[in-house]
Formats: sequence, C-alpha cells, structure tokens
Amino acid sequence: MKLHAFLRLIAGVMVLLSLYLTLYVHPNWVWFTVFIAANLIQSAFTKWCPMITILKKLGVEEE
Repeated sequence: MKLHAFLRLIAGVMVLLSLYLTLYVHPNWVWFTVFIAANLIQSAFTKWCPMITILKKLGVEEE
C-alpha cells in the first residue's frame, strides 16, 4: 500500500474508533474526533502531516 492510501486508511480507522469510543465508552471521546479533524485541516494549510512523517520513517513507500 502506498503512503497516501495508508494515510487515508489510518485517518478513517481513527475516526471510526473515536466515534465508537464516544458512543460506547464515554462522550468525552468526541474530543479525539475533533483532534483528528483539526489535524487534517492544519495539514491542508501547512502541507505537513505528522502521520506522513511517521509512516516515512517506518519505510512506507511513496506514490
């Protein structure tokens, strides 16, 4: 799997996980969803995403 496909997969899984935790564990987990959204928004403006840096260090192949 290529870098950006892997990134979208991780973001989607994290959003679903945070929504599950919000519904079944505690409502304050919604802030995890907010954090994910804020990170996606900032990466659109800054062109830098922490997860891409991590994935590159782990050796995930770029497109």
